[in-house]
Amino acid sequence: MAATQTTNNNLIRSILKKEKLNGSNFLDWYRNLRIVLRNEKKLHHLEEALPEAPPATATAAVCNAYTRRVTEQQEVACLMLMSMTLEIQNNLEDRTAFKILQELKTMFQQQAEQELFETVKAFHA
Repeated sequence: MAATQTTNNNLIRSILKKEKLNGSNFLDWYRNLRIVLRNEKKLHHLEEALPEAPPATATAAVCNAYTRRVTEQQEVACLMLMSMTLEIQNNLEDRTAFKILQELKTMFQQQAEQELFETVKAFHA
């Protein structure tokens, strides 16, 4: 069962490897990223910032949950970075997945708005 899931994850991840974020395809790249992360049950890492580290007095279960969250956040960030061109990657390497996405949305907001405008215009034409 685990081998099948890994194969499925790799097949779905290939979407991102094939179509890297290059500056002109943010909306397509973002849609594909969401598909991949939904499949891997890690979509929440794009939508939620990493919480504060638990205090030293926290239970082992709380510390383990936080460590697991940090590890998954790093995995998602690495997946995002490897699916970008080097020019975009260089400015984002030190951020979490949540912060990478916030930065990309800021960088490409105008492009997304223009694409939405063109889509609405074509729909009403």
